[in-house]
Amino acid sequence: MTSLRLPRRGALAGSAALLVGASFGPARAAPVGPWAVELFTSQGCSSCPPADRVLGGLARRDDIVALSFHVNYWDYIGWKDPFASAPLTERQRSYARMLKQRYVYTPEMVFDGRAHEPGTSANEVDDMVEAMRRRAMVRATPRLERTADGALTVALEDYKLEQTAEVTLAVYDRRHTTPVPRGENTGATLDNFNVVRRLEKVAQWDGKAAGWTIPADRFAAGQGAAVLVQIADHGAMLGCNKLESATAG
Repeated sequence: MTSLRLPRRGALAGSAALLVGASFGPARAAPVGPWAVELFTSQGCSSCPPADRVLGGLARRDDIVALSFHVNYWDYIGWKDPFASAPLTERQRSYARMLKQRYVYTPEMVFDGRAHEPGTSANEVDDMVEAMRRRAMVRATPRLERTADGALTVALEDYKLEQTAEVTLAVYDRRHTTPVPRGENTGATLDNFNVVRRLEKVAQWDGKAAGWTIPADRFAAGQGAAVLVQIADHGAMLGCNKLESATAG
């Protein structure tokens, strides 16, 4: 795992709304979403609850695939986040490398794999989402369906690719409410939304029409499923979609 210096939580709040490289690319005809917003958070971080609440609002939108990735590098300061894991933390570190960040921080929202900011202000997040809508490339949106036995089928149509892409499955719990007895959030009851519990690569993709079936044993009752299509090694998001039950868990 790459070693990155950790700043104080929220240390980048005033300057982290960074558009990377060519921002969201040249303006095009408005493509069809959804758009991906990934929140890296921790129950051990006192700066994170506002971003968790903003993510909860995004999770209710049909045009957004909103995912919460709990990182483990704040576990040592008094409260071990029950939803944090090394693979989820490594996803954030990989984004930090690709987005040329000096270090990782929480809370951090990554927008379509192209830009990041803390995500604590709903108005600023709305502006970032609108930027995605205006500037994103034509989408490679996967079609998701459930089979009778509970498996998930994923289908992609032909798409012009200049680099190899990856298809990734994120399985998530719709909501968790957690009383926190120790650490920076002592005494608080935290609500977390779309909490990723399983993250796995489905396939590499060359842009040709393709389909995959993910067995039913990957999912527990009430969990949501998101499929992310992005340039290999945590590059720009090319498309995404979600499938979840009508009621939150």
